[in-house]
Amino acid sequence: MPQLNIADFPPQLVWLAITFVILYFLMAKVAIPGISEVLESRQNRISSDLEEARRLSEDADKAKADYEQALAEARAKAHGIVSELKASMAKEQEASKAELDAELAKKAKAAEASIREAKETALSHVREIAAETAKSAVTKLVAIDVSDKDVEAAVAGSMKGEA
Repeated sequence: MPQLNIADFPPQLVWLAITFVILYFLMAKVAIPGISEVLESRQNRISSDLEEARRLSEDADKAKADYEQALAEARAKAHGIVSELKASMAKEQEASKAELDAELAKKAKAAEASIREAKETALSHVREIAAETAKSAVTKLVAIDVSDKDVEAAVAGSMKGEA
């Protein structure tokens, strides 16, 4: 094997050194700067992405706080509107209750007057019927002819005693 021949070692060592130096300069000038650029750009992109994520997180937190504040204001406003509506409904209810009470009192008075009138009418008919019945009974039982005035006076006196 020629590579294991000791006489061939010095030229092989020279070529090894030349190849090593060439590869070293190629790596130092071409490959390592390219790799550095890629790593640096990746680090920059990661940093900018992290910064963007932090900024977006802050924006989201701010938007959430604004939303919660707006929601709280809307709830407070809604509660205010509801309480105003309850108050106005209570006032309207009281007013309509007062109107209804007045109307019912008016109808009750009218009904009482109507009942009183019907009672008086019925009593006048009862007096007439009682007077006719009493006159007829006296005429048939006693066979005396009694005047209408006497019978009506007796019936009126009898009714006053019962009332």
